[in-house]
Amino acid sequence: MSKTKVLVVEDDPNISKLITDYITTHGYDAVGFADGPDAIEHLKQTGLPHIALIDLALPSMHGFELSSRIKAMGDVPIIFITASNDTETIVQGLRRYADDFIVKPFDLRELEARIQTVLSRIPSFDYASQPVLRIDDNLSIDFAHNRITVSGKTYNLTPTESILLHVLLRNAGRVVENRLLIARVWPSDDVYEDTLRVHMHRLRRKLESDSHHPHYIRTERGVGYMFTVRPPEIVEQPGPVETNEGESD
Repeated sequence: MSKTKVLVVEDDPNISKLITDYITTHGYDAVGFADGPDAIEHLKQTGLPHIALIDLALPSMHGFELSSRIKAMGDVPIIFITASNDTETIVQGLRRYADDFIVKPFDLRELEARIQTVLSRIPSFDYASQPVLRIDDNLSIDFAHNRITVSGKTYNLTPTESILLHVLLRNAGRVVENRLLIARVWPSDDVYEDTLRVHMHRLRRKLESDSHHPHYIRTERGVGYMFTVRPPEIVEQPGPVETNEGESD
């Protein structure tokens, strides 16, 4: 298993260095950027991180916009870093994008504890530091570019399809309940299971050679969905499937 990849986007170079140095010495693989566009370009080259730490007050791209861009690639857990105690901003961020937040100035030990807490709630899998995930001989996934390659043919994914596939893959071999899929994909919207079924059907049409007899995504009728193939990158984690207990989104 490779180290947990952490993306740090913070425009203050001193704070960025403090964060990256500290969490690197504590066993993480951390990389820092001063603004959103550079961070996005990095993800397109290297693939998605396991978690992102994002300052809200970035020079050319607000933290909400950057988070939206990352979430369009996959369901990456996000912790906001903010100098503001504005309740409305924090609540909006938690509802739409983030799994947690921390207010400057903060103790680095608290930040690490928040990282550990978020990652303990959300199962992770090893991305092997590669931008393209090879699931098996027939399927490869490039989340950063929203596309899959199935039996040599490439298909573009919508952001919703990317997030669905991302959540299912990190829970490979276990059923993800409908309510949890909806909570992760549409955290701030009132969405019902019919909408989930429509998007899952569209994803299967791209993913499966026979969508009526799916190989990768199995339906547990009335319960949820399961990604059935466990690629080598999947990290075995005991315990239940991811939950949104304690999450604000």
